[in-house]
Amino acid sequence: MKESKFKITFNSPVVLSFTAICVIVMLLHYLTGGFTTNHFFSVYRSSLLSPFTYIRAFGHIFGHANWSHLIGNMMMILILGPLLEEKYGSSDLIIIIAVTALVTGIAEVIFFPNVQLLGASGVVFAFILLSSITGVKNGEIPLTFILVTVLYIGEQVYQGVVVNDSVSNFTHIVGGVVGASMGFLASNDKKGKSGNPTGTM
Repeated sequence: MKESKFKITFNSPVVLSFTAICVIVMLLHYLTGGFTTNHFFSVYRSSLLSPFTYIRAFGHIFGHANWSHLIGNMMMILILGPLLEEKYGSSDLIIIIAVTALVTGIAEVIFFPNVQLLGASGVVFAFILLSSITGVKNGEIPLTFILVTVLYIGEQVYQGVVVNDSVSNFTHIVGGVVGASMGFLASNDKKGKSGNPTGTM
């Protein structure tokens, strides 16, 4: 009888690398007394002449306030991310993460100039809405996407209006919109390529 062997596989390189970077950034946060997080891994309004402004525009998704904040976000990313990476591919997932980081960072600086933003929550909610539209085909919108969107947006509005905490609900909503938009674009692109493989009309 042949013995079955189990091995650990690096199944989702983008998601696992993203998680590893976030953990390293968290360690640096404690080792430097928050210096690295404040200067590289959080976003806030600053001079456009400073190169750090552009680093923070993307780097803020890697920074977290504490281990609890980090673990909460990484759990969702590790659950949803591998499925999305398998469907859309590693390069497309990197683009989705980068666009989410840039859009949420710019939106935060424009609308909340006095607030310092950090964390992967925008990416998490982009993944949530992106995963809910993976079944989009032939112009159909899944009921699950509608339900997730209504419940998700409703909760974020409620949290933002009623609950006074440090959570950036606005960023969650922006991240969700980016994820849904990228998902629809990717779905349409795949349908276009499958229907017209040579690229001619």
